[in-house]
Amino acid sequence: MRGLVVLVTLACFATAQHQALIDYLERRLLAIEDRISLWHEQTARYATELRELKQQMVSQLENLDKEKEVLRVSLDGVGTRVDRVERELDYLETQNGNQPCVDVDDKLIEQQVNLVTEKQKAKYSKLSDCSDMISSIKAMKILKRVGGPKGAWSKDSNSGSGKIYIFNGTDGDTIHEFSSVQDFTRSPGMFQSKALKLPSAWRGTGHVIYKNHAYYVTQDDEIMVVKYDLRSNSVTDRAVFPVQDHVPVYDLTPETVLDLAVDEEGLWAIYATRQNERHISVAKMDTNLVGIEQMWDTNCPQENAEAAFVICGTLYVVYNTQQPGRSRLQCVFDVNDMVTNEDAPQIYFPKRYGAHSSLKYNPQEQLLYAWDDGYQILYKLVMKKKLEI
Repeated sequence: MRGLVVLVTLACFATAQHQALIDYLERRLLAIEDRISLWHEQTARYATELRELKQQMVSQLENLDKEKEVLRVSLDGVGTRVDRVERELDYLETQNGNQPCVDVDDKLIEQQVNLVTEKQKAKYSKLSDCSDMISSIKAMKILKRVGGPKGAWSKDSNSGSGKIYIFNGTDGDTIHEFSSVQDFTRSPGMFQSKALKLPSAWRGTGHVIYKNHAYYVTQDDEIMVVKYDLRSNSVTDRAVFPVQDHVPVYDLTPETVLDLAVDEEGLWAIYATRQNERHISVAKMDTNLVGIEQMWDTNCPQENAEAAFVICGTLYVVYNTQQPGRSRLQCVFDVNDMVTNEDAPQIYFPKRYGAHSSLKYNPQEQLLYAWDDGYQILYKLVMKKKLEI
């Protein structure tokens, strides 16, 4: 009888412990749910603040346009008054024959013109120290064929290490690293590469390597840019890309929802939204915080677009033509307003296999690293100065 009592007591004690454990787990789950809910609220608030900021910027730009029109009208009025003064001076000259005053006035006008010219030159210098643009394609070199029809490959644009990085396909979590272009060319497939396992899967072909970091794009409910340190094998930062109603950047590569690019001025993001009526947009990014510094909407359509890249703050979009095996660079957008589509040269890429799923520019080498139907291709570019147009 006493043994039965002991067993009953132990059973009650075990039941109490089990219930306590269940209560503890429920409390922990509730706490985690509260933190997740708080995170969603903060994310929604940040997105709302970004939208409000964009609306404020649009409103300010509209006000600036109105002020510009008012200023233009005022300048027209000043021009009319100047014409009237010049006619009166001409009349006085014919009456008095006094030329020195006119000579002094001409010198003053010349000084003012020189001053405006110098200010204009200073303006271009202040906007950007980089003034190169594409003149033509000098050469094309097919290195090998490895991987799927779509992918991206490039060299670190700023480290000087010479390593090559391969993003095979349009989704995955592994980067293949080669010590040099020569090793990549000689290697059978990916055999001699070092596999770098990422903590999350990348999506599309819009990834770049910059200053010993991989910047890659992930997509779940939101588009996110992840900054991954290749030396410490750790994520140093990540940020949600603040764009709503996004659509694929390129008509011919629908898997790419955000295309990252590197040029002489740093990191850029190429994207598209429904608000821009299916045209491509570009944004300058902060490499330290993976944030947005400034955004521009372009007039470059997504239709038949293959890929794009940035050189000296100028976006170049490549399109598939009606001619078999040919691509054409036919839309240009310069954030500094120094180059237009009319100024840019008409450039056809040499014969290709399918379509470019990615074009990654290396500013140190002035090379384009292209992925074309599984072929890894290098395009050597010829540059000229924007002001020479």
